[in-house]
Amino acid sequence: MLTSLLAFLGACTLVAASPGPSTVLIVKQSLRSRRAGFLTVLGNETGVFVWGVVAAFGLTALLTASQVAYDVLRVVGAVVLVWFGVQALRQARRTEEDGARGAGGWESVEQSGWASYRGGLLLNLANPKAAVFALSFLPQFVPEGAPHLPAMVGLAVLWAVYEVGYYGLYVWFVGRMKAVLSRAGARRRLEQVSGGVLLLLGLRMALDG
Repeated sequence: MLTSLLAFLGACTLVAASPGPSTVLIVKQSLRSRRAGFLTVLGNETGVFVWGVVAAFGLTALLTASQVAYDVLRVVGAVVLVWFGVQALRQARRTEEDGARGAGGWESVEQSGWASYRGGLLLNLANPKAAVFALSFLPQFVPEGAPHLPAMVGLAVLWAVYEVGYYGLYVWFVGRMKAVLSRAGARRRLEQVSGGVLLLLGLRMALDG
């Protein structure tokens, strides 16, 4: 049991360390404030838990069995990523305009807590690869002889909680760098980079049949 648990946490670390849309969004929101970043993390990990539970009940197998269902969710996910990318690029432009006027930058457009949480949740739930990955990932770590459903749900909880701590370090680090990153030029470039990355990921998902 302990060996399986340690192997699972090691695998969770590798999964979290792999850059993806959620990482980009978490860093982007953390640039606004630690609160926005942490709530984005909570939203994302709610999505991780949901997909884990769905996988425990075997429902994500429908996505692998039905090309239509997978494609619908893939297109929705692509639209969500493109929307986040466009929002980031628009924010970069507003940051430039605020800098020219001497306005407050990010702080003047701080999102509500619900918007940050919802963004993290939506980005995760709209990713069909997250669903399929949960289906293939979690069963590997169910201890032999353990009840399948409770074990899978327990692993989903552990996965989500562990990633809250892991991504919380990202939020903390970005917060520590806020003094450097708060310059208007740096803010604008970071928003442009994150927006471009999200757009490219969205286009890739749309074209990935």
